[in-house]
Amino acid sequence: MSPGDDHGYRGDSGGRTDDGFGGTGQTRTRLPGATDPDVYGGARRPVRNSRSLITVVGVVVLLVAAIAFANRGGAGDDEEPAGSAKGPGARATAATGVKPVQGRTDGIPTGYARDEQGAQSAAANYAVALGSDGMYDKTRRNRIVDTVYAPEVAKARRSDLDKVYSDEKFLTGIGLKADGTAPDGMMFVSRFNPIGSKTERFNESTASVSVWYSALFGLAGEDSKTPVTESWHTAVLDLKWVGGDWKVTAYTQKDGPVPVGRDQRASGSQEMADAVRQFGGFTYAR
Repeated sequence: MSPGDDHGYRGDSGGRTDDGFGGTGQTRTRLPGATDPDVYGGARRPVRNSRSLITVVGVVVLLVAAIAFANRGGAGDDEEPAGSAKGPGARATAATGVKPVQGRTDGIPTGYARDEQGAQSAAANYAVALGSDGMYDKTRRNRIVDTVYAPEVAKARRSDLDKVYSDEKFLTGIGLKADGTAPDGMMFVSRFNPIGSKTERFNESTASVSVWYSALFGLAGEDSKTPVTESWHTAVLDLKWVGGDWKVTAYTQKDGPVPVGRDQRASGSQEMADAVRQFGGFTYAR
């Protein structure tokens, strides 16, 4: 296998001019000076007349109403189709407060709800497992396949994957030894990091979910010819409800969407290896 909101928060800011609050009716502070020896004495300014006060109150009321309307998003937002340009659709990844998974099997989250949220959570977590470095070890790979794939599919997938991950040319091409282990002094990194998911189709028995993710892949270590790099992909997982859980029946992937890279200095091999050791992967779910 080849090696996914950013959450962004937007806000408008801007200064206010005196014109928005009645012009010359704006309250002013008088500072002490040579022409005003008695700060608290002297003639007082006349009390603002009622018309000016009404104008100010009216402007404040209109401002509060405008802010409330903007935060609500407009009256027509509820009628927007899913996936509109203004934000994620109803079927896209979103926090719900519902516990997404009940347990684990061989370290992989299992026991999902029989609904769209459960299907999305299963797809994201299964993508993480199928992109992990465990796929390069036969024993661990078999456990992963048996956990995430439907029973009638798992046997065929084990055979297909054995051919891929035991191919010496493939393994040496990515910098590993012929047995799939990293060279001495090197750390092999293969980690998928889902960014979000969306339901392509769903019913109570089957589902198809797209998972957008970034991947870290390569060898961290001095003189590595295949240093750890980042790439972006979208995986599509077809799922089936079987044995009280969602299981994979088919897995495909494509490149992108790929964001524009920032102008940041790449970390050294030791720093990258230390980060992989110190920062464990997450369980991805809604």
